[in-house]
Amino acid sequence: MKRFFTFMMCAMTSAVIMAQGVVFEPEGTTLEQASAKAKAENKMIFLDCFTQWCGPCKKMSREVFPQEKVGAAMNPKFVSIKIDMESEYGAPLAKKLQITAYPTFVIFTADAEEISRFLGYHEADDFISVLEEKSKDNTSAPLRARWQAGDRDPQFLQEYLQTLTASYKAGEANDVAEAILEGKEETFAADSTLRMIFFRNITNPFAKSFIYTAKHPEGLQAVTGEMPVRMKIQSVLGGFQRQLINEADGTATLDQESYDRFSQLLDELGIQNADHYRLQTLITLSEKQKDYASYLNYIRQYLANPNLDADDMTLARWTKPFTPQTELLYRQQMKAILQRRLNEISEGKRQPQTMVGNMKLSRPTNELLEMIIKALDGQMPNQ
Repeated sequence: MKRFFTFMMCAMTSAVIMAQGVVFEPEGTTLEQASAKAKAENKMIFLDCFTQWCGPCKKMSREVFPQEKVGAAMNPKFVSIKIDMESEYGAPLAKKLQITAYPTFVIFTADAEEISRFLGYHEADDFISVLEEKSKDNTSAPLRARWQAGDRDPQFLQEYLQTLTASYKAGEANDVAEAILEGKEETFAADSTLRMIFFRNITNPFAKSFIYTAKHPEGLQAVTGEMPVRMKIQSVLGGFQRQLINEADGTATLDQESYDRFSQLLDELGIQNADHYRLQTLITLSEKQKDYASYLNYIRQYLANPNLDADDMTLARWTKPFTPQTELLYRQQMKAILQRRLNEISEGKRQPQTMVGNMKLSRPTNELLEMIIKALDGQMPNQ
């Protein structure tokens, strides 16, 4: 009778779990802890990489994960965790996993070895279908073994690159793409397949194909136009710049060796706005370190640089660390920076922004900056 009661309780508990959708581990559970549990329960690991500002992430949590059929598909197979990729633990993990878009869903073995990943919002049925397909590691492991053994057969490299690209493994895909483009730096622009590989997979600014293209963009521009090449160069440099800060145990430090090497590369490539990448790194670092004196100093250096221009929305974003509780001296200095921009707008030296990309702003940016100044004083702005 006792055994029967225990069985019924387990069955009822299981039914409750299924009814409530996906069972995620408690907030704060690490990948290492999930791995220990997955080994004990003979399961895989499902990681939901999210941020607080990500709309599709919230929609997945609100509309998809609570569904019973999604829980039924996941709970028996996965130890599921959610990690904020901008949290103290999540930020270095995001850098390690090269997570750059949200939501990203990563599937691991019980030993925390990545099997695959996929991105974005999915309706429940589509999510279950993609999850099932991505949970199969039919090709990655054997191909990775061949790559690590030194196989550089052209057909194999193309096959392996396709697998890595489909799995959003950007770092590994870059390495394979570099191997494919090796020795073709001056000629790949004429080959549509190689061009696609360059644009889609090269993320390392020290790659030979990238260095050649940055120094001699005219060859690729003749085929694709100027804008795609310029955007690719900016994307690769910006992506690498964001990797120069190490975060661990609640502290942020600059990878000085990589920073110096990157800075030297910027000069070697003749990047006109090279100081953008240098100063943006230092602005971000000082913000994470809560060193507001240095933070403001780097912002002033940025604004004083004739090769750089921070638009109104960038200025607005730079006020993010400041609240009415921030030390008065720093708030006053930030307000002075904003007021200087407002004066330039009122004097006709600049025009306020009304668009960000293709998105029309609800109000011109001079009004936004005025609202921020009031907020820094603790005033509630008029809506």
